[in-house]
Amino acid sequence: MNIFLKAVKDLGHDDLSKFAFVSGIGCASWAISPHFLADTLHTTHGRALAFATGLKAARPELKIVVISGDGDLAAIGGNHLIHAARRNIDMTVICSNNYVYGMTGGQVGPTTFSGDRTTTSPYGNPERPFDLARLVAAAGANYVARWTTAHPIQASRAIRKALQRKGFTFVEILSQCPTAYGRRVKMPNPVDMIEWFKKLPVRKSDSPVEYKVPTKEGQDLGEFADREEPEFIDSLKQMAAGAGGETR
Repeated sequence: MNIFLKAVKDLGHDDLSKFAFVSGIGCASWAISPHFLADTLHTTHGRALAFATGLKAARPELKIVVISGDGDLAAIGGNHLIHAARRNIDMTVICSNNYVYGMTGGQVGPTTFSGDRTTTSPYGNPERPFDLARLVAAAGANYVARWTTAHPIQASRAIRKALQRKGFTFVEILSQCPTAYGRRVKMPNPVDMIEWFKKLPVRKSDSPVEYKVPTKEGQDLGEFADREEPEFIDSLKQMAAGAGGETR
C-alpha cells in the first residue's frame, strides 16, 4: 500500500477520486477495500480482470487499478490475465507474488518454485513455475516490471510509470510470506526473505526478454516491456465510429 500510495502522490493526486480499484480473493486483495477511501470492487476468485475490463469499458475516464496475488491472477484467473494483456486494455495490475496460496494455508501455486515443499506438495513441487513478468510481456502488455518489497523505491517508480502509460501495464511485487511459505523453505524469519530478495539480479532494460524457468537465485528484477501499442478501448471506439455507432 505504501509503495502504491507514494507513486500516486508523486503523480500529484491528492486523493483517489479519479481511480477505481478492483481486487479478487487472497491476501493482497484485502489491501484495498478496508484501507483506501476510494471506489472499489472486491470480486470473486480469479475474476478481478474480467470485472475490471467491464468497468473500463463502461467508465473509460477512470484509471482502473487491479491489486491481487499470484494465485488469484495466475491460477484461476490466468486466462483472464493473458487475454487482458493481449487486448492491451488500459489498466494497471499490481501482483503481489508470495509463491503460494498464503491465505488458505500455503498450498502450491503457479509461481511456486520446482522442488519447494508446501502443504499440498510435502515432498517437493514437481511442476515448473510461471515467470509472470515474461508471460505478461509476451502476451502483449505495454509495460511490465518486477521488483520486491526490498526495493520500495524502484517498485514505486515502476508503478508510477505504469500509471502514466496507456494500455495494459503490469507490476509484479515479490512479497515475503514467512508463515505459509518461508518456514517450509528454510526461511522462517521475514528478514531471511528480505535478504534473499536483495540478492536477486537486476536485468538491463535493453537486454532480450528470453524465456527461462524461474529459480530462487536467478529470478531477475527490472523492466520486461516498455512500448506504446494501440489500446483496446481506443480501437473499440474507432471501430464503432467507422460503423456509424456512438462512442463515449
